[in-house]
Amino acid sequence: MRSQRNRQSHAPHWRAGGIARPVMKTREPESERPVVLIVDDDAAIRCALQELMRSVDIDAVCFACTRELLAAEPQDRPGCLVLDVRMPGLSGLDLQRHLASSGSTKPIVFLTAHGDIPMSVQAMKAGAVDFLTKPFRDQALLDAIAIGIERDIAQRVSARIAKQHTERLTTLTSRERQVLRQLAHGQLNKQIAFNLGISDVTVKLHRSNVMRKMRATNIGDLVRAWEAIPTSVREAEAA
Repeated sequence: MRSQRNRQSHAPHWRAGGIARPVMKTREPESERPVVLIVDDDAAIRCALQELMRSVDIDAVCFACTRELLAAEPQDRPGCLVLDVRMPGLSGLDLQRHLASSGSTKPIVFLTAHGDIPMSVQAMKAGAVDFLTKPFRDQALLDAIAIGIERDIAQRVSARIAKQHTERLTTLTSRERQVLRQLAHGQLNKQIAFNLGISDVTVKLHRSNVMRKMRATNIGDLVRAWEAIPTSVREAEAA
């Protein structure tokens, strides 16, 4: 990293809800305050990175190795991971694969002391935000972290919406779910009635119940709710 004298004093920005917000001016509750998880086996690097995060009012938690991170209490807060690539035991790339296999989508910024193009390509293809070579500019890291936080906030919002719509889906009867699927695929009432072997009046009744239970005010809302439900759940419904 560059000398601390050259560090820019302003915080990185990310967009949340369509509004660009400086990190240092946010007043979120603790559960929504971003946190950066730093994993590096070099104590001096960990200390410098934590100080950099503190200078822009971002919380940071440091770990000396990937196993320490995996053994720690999960941080249910928006943020990202800053990982050294080469560490004793599980490497940063190993951790990336492990998190992906466990369903974690927490954004990752990689740091490395050795420029390795194949390794950087592998990391980026697997979804890393950035792959920075030490020594790096403080602002380059802050920019990458800002992107990671923005991405994680968006992912968390999408996950909450998906959970909400999935829970509402469970309140529908079997027939209402059939009607919902066909409405979401653009079928008209008469087509649904023919496909399901029921009357138009019955379709309208089920459609009304579906709209109410899914809390949709129009078909557009209903389609968006259906598409927000995880693909695995929708496929299970179709089966």
